[in-house]
Amino acid sequence: MNARPDISTMKSVTMPENLPQAGRPIDLVVLVLPGFSQLALHAFIEPFRIANTVSKQTLFRWRIAGPDERSVEGASGLSVAVDVTIDELNSCLGARRPQHVAVIAGEPVGRRLTPQLNSFLRTIARHGVGVSAVGTATWLLAQTGLLAGTRCTIHWSRLAAFTEVFRQPHIRDALFVKDGQFSTCAGELASFDLAVDIIASHVGGYTAQEVCRYATVEGQRSGSNRQTGPTGLAFGGVSDKLQMAMRIMEENVEYPLTMSEVARRAGVSRRQLERLFAAHVHIPPVRHYLRIRVDHAKRLIEGTSMPIIDIAMACGFLSPSHFAKCFRTFNGLSPQQCRLTTPAWVGPGLG
Repeated sequence: MNARPDISTMKSVTMPENLPQAGRPIDLVVLVLPGFSQLALHAFIEPFRIANTVSKQTLFRWRIAGPDERSVEGASGLSVAVDVTIDELNSCLGARRPQHVAVIAGEPVGRRLTPQLNSFLRTIARHGVGVSAVGTATWLLAQTGLLAGTRCTIHWSRLAAFTEVFRQPHIRDALFVKDGQFSTCAGELASFDLAVDIIASHVGGYTAQEVCRYATVEGQRSGSNRQTGPTGLAFGGVSDKLQMAMRIMEENVEYPLTMSEVARRAGVSRRQLERLFAAHVHIPPVRHYLRIRVDHAKRLIEGTSMPIIDIAMACGFLSPSHFAKCFRTFNGLSPQQCRLTTPAWVGPGLG
């Protein structure tokens, strides 16, 4: 059982530096859309509750918003009650606007941007309200045009599709990204890291550290951390050069590099690169590179409605027949058969 931290005994640690004035908690609104992740929602809200607990002050106040007054059902089948509707928020933006609005979406995200939601997001942005898009909600912000020229991230399962559909935002494989008034987050447990970062920004690093300690988390993860490790590595402690080579492969899918060029950029000889792959990945680097490209193609087939031939070219395959052969080798079915398993909601809006 975890004991509540005794703040009064921690004389050697710097105390909170920018607590809000008494009676003026920071007002947060969390907009949930049908199909949202319960994990992402609670991972985002709980740090603010813990911040209030460990500081013995009401530092943050939050409300759940929805498209209308009805409860919103998440992906797990559980529903949450709505405190305020989008229209109600719109009507009071001039008088008492929230300091931050977080949007938590699920699937099918491509069809969630209604005229009502589009108007709301653009209105709060014009009012200078901080906006966080959690998980697939980054897709919604990109659809509004608000992320043009902005660095952002999205859940790793959507990275490939997002890169192909939206050209103006600068996508990153990161836990969360802050750029101006917009924050984007991979969702799920990364929502906790974004919330802790917001706490640190508003009330200081001391409270953020105490939130992590109370939640039995070792420490705040940097937003720049990758969402997942390099493909093919399920453990740490391997060569930095190997991880760098894998990252170089993942960043050069459409125009594949030669193995000699990959080795050169990673700072090793080609022979050294082959030895590293043999020791840690147990397949040749050229085959690992091919698997990366095929995996990228599979995510595009499953997440967009791009034609198969365009997907092949986007993954560095000049011959459709060669692409089909490689795809079948790794997945046991053809690209066309894989497309048949695509959810019905993946349509023209996603590609």
